[in-house]
Amino acid sequence: MSDTGWLRTHTHHWADWSLDELLERKGGTRISLVVPARNEAATVGDVVSRVRAALMETASLLDEIVVIDSDSTDATYDVASEAGATVHRAADIRPDLGRRTGKGEAMWKSLFVTCGDLIAFMDADLLDWDTHFVPGLLGPLLTSPEVHLVKGFYERPFTAHGEATPLEGGRVTELVARPLVALLFPELRDLVQPLAGEWAVRRSLFESLSVPTGYAVELAALVDTLAAHGLGAIAQVDLGTRAHRHQALRDLGGMSAQILAAALARAGARATEESLDLRQFVGDDGELEVLDRFVATDERPPAREV
Repeated sequence: MSDTGWLRTHTHHWADWSLDELLERKGGTRISLVVPARNEAATVGDVVSRVRAALMETASLLDEIVVIDSDSTDATYDVASEAGATVHRAADIRPDLGRRTGKGEAMWKSLFVTCGDLIAFMDADLLDWDTHFVPGLLGPLLTSPEVHLVKGFYERPFTAHGEATPLEGGRVTELVARPLVALLFPELRDLVQPLAGEWAVRRSLFESLSVPTGYAVELAALVDTLAAHGLGAIAQVDLGTRAHRHQALRDLGGMSAQILAAALARAGARATEESLDLRQFVGDDGELEVLDRFVATDERPPAREV
């Protein structure tokens, strides 16, 4: 990474703050942990129960843990509820606003059912992680009033055939997001993992942002925060190691399309309300089959407007 003033002053390690210090800094600030989840019954219970035990029952850092169930067809809702989370189905939150699908939709809808002045987000499919993720993300927000959004970063190995290769886990980050940032938003080039699902934000900021309904929510939030408040409003925290299940390559293609669409919209090259048809190909024994995938690239308006 380049040696810049921002890197020196806005890059932290999760151990930079003790839990006691953060509890003292919290005062009357309300803090919500939001876990967007779709078909994550295998892992969401562990995420909820461990964080609840460490940061609600042992220490009172969090005021609530809210799981937003995004059209799951498995037992995600029941598992998360039994683990101690408040669980909402995304489709049931503000039905007057219509129904969308996607991770960004779940996170946007969380603004209508949470109480936190600060909101931390964690993915539900974590396999190698620890509860220090949450206080690590909250550290800059509780100690630096000028910081509005905090991104986590970590060593994210890619596991294949039983072997893990360090720092090779972010395929969409390396092939799509990082080149996009270099080309269109170079001020963000020192962010180690712009697509990290572990991040935290002030409610006052998040409710002012347009939110892509799909997987572009993290990159869009960074770009829009930069535009509205400057680079000094963003910080990043080293959280150590994180691993999760790897998605199929063609599914990553759909995610990449959403990220590209959001970035191009913010660069003025595309309308934000469009969708697209992504044509992919599968083959077996020399026979090609066309696979047409509908990719939603629409965005929700700032929550404070509705």
